[in-house]
Order: sequence, then C-alpha cells, then structure tokens
Amino acid sequence: MAVITISRQYGSGGDEIAKQVCRILGYQYFDKRLMAEVATEVGLSAGEIVDFSEDQHKSRGFLERLFGVSRPVTTTRVWTENVAGTRGVEELHLDEAQSISLVQSTIRAAYAHGNLVILGRGGQVVLKAMPDVLHVRIVASLEARLRRVQEWQQIGPEAAQRIIAERDAGAEDYLRRFYGVNWADPLLYDLMLNTGKWDTETAAHLIVNALNYLPFPAVASSQEDAGVVARE
Repeated sequence: MAVITISRQYGSGGDEIAKQVCRILGYQYFDKRLMAEVATEVGLSAGEIVDFSEDQHKSRGFLERLFGVSRPVTTTRVWTENVAGTRGVEELHLDEAQSISLVQSTIRAAYAHGNLVILGRGGQVVLKAMPDVLHVRIVASLEARLRRVQEWQQIGPEAAQRIIAERDAGAEDYLRRFYGVNWADPLLYDLMLNTGKWDTETAAHLIVNALNYLPFPAVASSQEDAGVVARE
C-alpha cells in the first residue's frame, strides 16, 4: 500500500518516469480521473473536483507579491439548497488558496487507498510525515534538459531554455508560496535521481526497488510480479 511522490525539474523526464513506475507496479496515477474517484471522500462530487498543480502556476509579479493578490484559478459548480428545500447549482470562482486546499484534501484521501504515484502538486509536503511514502526528486543538467525539450517540442535552444526557466520558476514559487518550503531542499526527499546519468526506464526501476527499503515496506503482489523481492 505504498505511495510514491515525484518532484521533477522540467525536462528531466519525471513525467515519463512516473508513468513507467505505474506500469511496472500496477499503481494508479494521481490525475483528474483519480481525483474524481475519491471526490466523495472529501465531500465533493466528481464535477466539483479542482486540480491545481505547479504546471498551471506562474510566478507572481512584483505588484502581486507586494499586495498579496490571490489569482482566480477556476470555476466549479456546487449544489445548494435554500430554506424552502429547493436545490440549485451555484458557480463558485476559486482562487489559488481555495484550489490548493481542495488538492491537499484529495491527495490525503487518495493516500488512504495506497498503490499510488503523485507527480508534483506538493505531494512531498502534504504527505511528508506519513508512513509508507517514498519521496523522489528527479533532476538533470540544463544541457540534458535542453536536449529533451528541444526534441519533444521541436523548438530551438533559446525557446527551450525560456520554457525551462518559466516552468521551473513556477514550480519553485508554487512550493514556496503555498507550502513555505524550498523546492530543491534535499531533506524533502528520500531519493534523488539524475537522469543525465540514467535513462527514464532505469530511473523507474531504481524507484521501484527503493520501495523495499522504506521504514514501513508494503508487500504487494504487483511488486513481486515486477521482479521486486520484498525485504523480510
């Protein structure tokens, strides 16, 4: 019933590694679909679920930081009931803080089910003190990341570098603003992997094998099927 959180630099291959880990272990991938499945456990319907990750977050400008402006993120619909008992649908405009609160609640509800990979979304902080969780950080040199982004998006080096800088800045600001931590702090993680040294498939297998060395190892048939021998 283990859970794996993965934080990654943009262009390090973390997204593909997360999906490969899910394939190897038969784990679920934390996305909007899974969030909808656990919606009732946090008092919401599937249609009310909000997913707000660092991929959608941009660093605030000077005036926003100065005046503490919270940006609107999304609109969701909720059922309401008036004093006469008549039900209706109301649209709510959620800001960043409200959206983060919903994501945190959904992460905690999904954690209770186990066998899960959470990519980003502050999972390494939300589940920091929880047992049976492996926190992983994926990094790579700027040169390696530039090559990947250029290949993926078929763009030149200057455009790739600009995208990497923007996405990394957004992720860093997301963790600092909403969780008060340094995104790159090694103490947030149990395992750090440099994909400039290993390819994504090797990195995924290293993560899978690391599950055996958790303080509270979870013995699951999916691990045995994947060729992972549980520690006795």
